[in-house]
Amino acid sequence: MNANLLPREEYIEQAYLFRMVGERLPENMPLQELLSQARAELLATTKLPMAVDFMLSELLHGGAFAPAMDRLKHYFAPFQAFLIREAESERGRFDFRMAMVILQREAEYRSSEPSPQGLFLYQFESLCRNRLSYDRGMAAMAGDSVYDEAWRDWILEVRRQVGLIDLADMIYVRSEHFWARQARRTDEPVEPTRPILFGDKEGKIALANRRKDPLYFFAALQRHLNYPSVPRPQPIDESKHLLPQALRRLERLEARIKLLEEEQRGGIDITKFYNPHGPFPQDS
Repeated sequence: MNANLLPREEYIEQAYLFRMVGERLPENMPLQELLSQARAELLATTKLPMAVDFMLSELLHGGAFAPAMDRLKHYFAPFQAFLIREAESERGRFDFRMAMVILQREAEYRSSEPSPQGLFLYQFESLCRNRLSYDRGMAAMAGDSVYDEAWRDWILEVRRQVGLIDLADMIYVRSEHFWARQARRTDEPVEPTRPILFGDKEGKIALANRRKDPLYFFAALQRHLNYPSVPRPQPIDESKHLLPQALRRLERLEARIKLLEEEQRGGIDITKFYNPHGPFPQDS
């Protein structure tokens, strides 16, 4: 296990917390109650219950718990706090439930055998699919302790060049496949001028996806290298609201039809709408 990662059970409990909050949010329960409920269900031998206590106090006093995650840098990764901050932003369109699902899958990936390559691609695709700020998002990614100095320098380089150079090109030139091709062209050993961050397979897939939609690139990496996939926004199912609305409309139509039938038979008897006892109850 990477020395900069938390123990496996911490990520398992984090994934459970994010999944539980995401699933129970549609029940219109206040977030304070959800966190209090989660606090009782989490494994007491982990540090997450203490983190939830701090998040809950921050939520009660400030109305948000992203600042609490920012202050718990030794426990939560900066990218996790970034997603919550974007979801809590009043000016943003990033759904809080989607943030929970993304965090859940990331925690599940961290609990297995994560690689810097898989984690970077998952986080970068999360920014792409949800149209989040590349500037702030990649700055948060670079602060993750999973990445060493070479990775942090490269992430900040991508941050400056994103939108100008294809991601596939930037990955390709930092892969083993690129330097192997360079060596074959010169028939002599070629020493890389910069640290190699991606393997031969990532380089081949990047070369095959140059000048294509980045989402095709991500999908190919997930198919061939089993990297985690980013959840896609799901449309809200409004079918459960259609039946009650249709029933109410049918009831109103039936009432109108009855009134029309009575009018055709000789007029509407409005006396049946009167209160037989008058506006006030009669004295006995």
